[in-house]
Amino acid sequence: MFKLSEIKELIKLVDETSVQELEIENEGARLMIRKPGKSEIVTVQAPAAAPVYAAAPQAIVSSSAVQPQAGTAAAEQAAEPASNLHKIVSPMVGTFYRSSSPDAAPYVSAGDKVGEKTTVCIIEAMKLMNELEAEVKGEIVEVLAENGQLVEYGQPLFLVKPE
Repeated sequence: MFKLSEIKELIKLVDETSVQELEIENEGARLMIRKPGKSEIVTVQAPAAAPVYAAAPQAIVSSSAVQPQAGTAAAEQAAEPASNLHKIVSPMVGTFYRSSSPDAAPYVSAGDKVGEKTTVCIIEAMKLMNELEAEVKGEIVEVLAENGQLVEYGQPLFLVKPE
């Protein structure tokens, strides 16, 4: 089952983003938050059997829930040279952190070389710190998110020039 505090935190995260729908399944329990206009609908289905508590539930958001931004000519031109670059995207809705603590150096910066297992940032979701790895060998070209910024599922965080 989901705790009330977790549900409230997820509603807050959905409300603060352009995500229109969030669905999470955990050990048979299903939580769906839908944002039609300015209100939220929360649906929780109880599991068929007694719940078994596991690691943090993974957020699943359909691609139709993320609203595309209207492209400008400048943005479209900037995307063309980036076509050969690998995008490291956020696997969940959460808060983006470039380092392990406020006084620590960032995991990576533009110009740094990374391997597939190199930690590039932390995404905090429901008080859990999730380390994100590069998953590609190459050089960080650009950091696209600001430290402490709320990021959405699928949002590009880094551009990497693959080797």
